[in-house]
Amino acid sequence: MITTDSKRGRIALMVGHCAGMVDLVALPVWVGTLVAQYRFDAQQAGMLASLFLVGAVLASVALAARFDRLNGRLVATLGFGLAALGFGYASTQSGFTTLAVLHALCGMASGAALSATHGTIARSGNPHRLFAIVGLALAVFGIVFMGATPPLVAQLGGPVLFQVFAGVMLVAALAGALAFPAPDALRTPAQAGPRSRLSASVWCGIVGIACMGLVQAMTFSFLERVGSDRGFGAAAVTGVLIALGIVNLAPPALAAWLQKRLAARSVLLGGAALQALLVCVIMLSAQFLPYALAASVFAAVMIFTHTFAFGLLAELDRSGRALAATPAMLMTGAAIGPVLGGTLVKGFGYASLALAALAIAAIALLCFSRLPRRGALAQARQPA
Repeated sequence: MITTDSKRGRIALMVGHCAGMVDLVALPVWVGTLVAQYRFDAQQAGMLASLFLVGAVLASVALAARFDRLNGRLVATLGFGLAALGFGYASTQSGFTTLAVLHALCGMASGAALSATHGTIARSGNPHRLFAIVGLALAVFGIVFMGATPPLVAQLGGPVLFQVFAGVMLVAALAGALAFPAPDALRTPAQAGPRSRLSASVWCGIVGIACMGLVQAMTFSFLERVGSDRGFGAAAVTGVLIALGIVNLAPPALAAWLQKRLAARSVLLGGAALQALLVCVIMLSAQFLPYALAASVFAAVMIFTHTFAFGLLAELDRSGRALAATPAMLMTGAAIGPVLGGTLVKGFGYASLALAALAIAAIALLCFSRLPRRGALAQARQPA
């Protein structure tokens, strides 16, 4: 039996995490391609990305509560396989309506697969460390994606983006079929009987991460566009995106190293505040250097913070149900982000994104303040 501690099992989870979280890496190129290559306006481009994320949210919500009773390998393999087919077909289409339907269907398929992936990570021996490992894989994937995909799209056209997505999903489907691991027996519920509800602390963590996901997607979708519209130049903005990918190598390793040294609650509070401040710099700066510095570390804050959130929620809910809903957690906010960001940019300009980020961060801070401190964690743990 392949386990989460085996090399093959971890590779399958790493590939699945990269494929399922492709939006976290690709949103600037995704939205930018829909605007520049397909000639959609900012609102339409944001809507297409949001439909993919809405599909992922719906699938995650539907599967999360039943995660501990599902065949994770089957769900992951079928989900990523169907997403590969959907993106492959999308590369042959250019109409908004058809692309909208395909984005939603691909989101549902990959979201189901990602739920199985994250739920299995949550039921590993050390969820915090394993999530840091798959986060490091995502950072490496981000560097390769940002370095290779924008030039290919510029040279060969918009359909190449969807062909790349299809290839990524196909690799994840094959990895799932060959090596998707079984959950750790020590963290698996002993019987499929009635289960207690998720605690208030778990729900606060879920809402707080959803808020950070909203700020992340709202800003990240227009990271490339704001730089281009400010006249920083395509080469300079692409360099920032590549630098962002390189910087993203550090947070997972740091999060794993600091697991026992930092309190998760403090990390979450600090992460939400710092994320909002970075949005203000990115969206309000007329100079390239502040924009570049803030943009290059923007995604890193979310990666670092979410690793601690994942570990904390895995301790509060050992059934894996809450973290099987990680796609819904991140993508409920992320689904709203691109279309909300596009609407705000279209109506009020880029500065409005900074104000929106501050307001959403206030909600996240309120939620994270309700999480248990390190000393109270044992009493707050949710039994499976």
